[in-house]
Amino acid sequence: MTAAQPGTSGASAAAGAPDSAAGTGDAAPVGVGPWEGAWPDDERYDPQLLAHGDRRNVVDGYRYWRLEAIVADLDTRRHGFHVAVENWQHDFNIGSVVRTANAFNAGSVHIVGRRRWNRRGAMVTDRYQHLEHHADLAGLADWCRARGLPLIGVDNFPDSVPLETYALPRECVLLFGQEGPGLSPEAHAACTAVLSIEQFGSTRSMNAAAAAAIAMHAWVRRWEFGQAASG
Repeated sequence: MTAAQPGTSGASAAAGAPDSAAGTGDAAPVGVGPWEGAWPDDERYDPQLLAHGDRRNVVDGYRYWRLEAIVADLDTRRHGFHVAVENWQHDFNIGSVVRTANAFNAGSVHIVGRRRWNRRGAMVTDRYQHLEHHADLAGLADWCRARGLPLIGVDNFPDSVPLETYALPRECVLLFGQEGPGLSPEAHAACTAVLSIEQFGSTRSMNAAAAAAIAMHAWVRRWEFGQAASG
């Protein structure tokens, strides 16, 4: 069996650990069994995975690779946007935001506020994603300032600009608030701009993790699919 070329990883687990989340019921097993034939002479491959199979939820190109090797490869291709999320009330959506950031290969994810967060929704993708912690918004703002990165919030405020028409910069930090209250006043004040996502139904807001996914995909459309030229 041979491995395909690497691509962006999805949810992953430690070497030898199952890639499927608990509670999947009777879902068919995913992954591949033990390597067939002579083992590859490549330090990126994990001997345990080659011997016992790779049941992690990673793209085919990363089958049998060591976790550290996958992270190193992702680091050569990480995108210019970063993601930050406020964590004042132990928001359960943070794990989903991290998982989506991994799917889009964000530069890093920043947790602002409480250091502890519920990792269940991340489906262990946090092991493949660079994570930073800031005690408050001032710390995040300092991090952005030191790197010349604009801090762009996503929330529905009277002064918000539509995400659909805003020219997202290639290098930036996308900031999301808590589920429910949204961006804090401190976060709102710290942002270079705040973007809203157009909605057409009856609800005033959408799930924070869903909003984060939409904003990240908007960046990908602009900078990975040729929309930068028209922006």
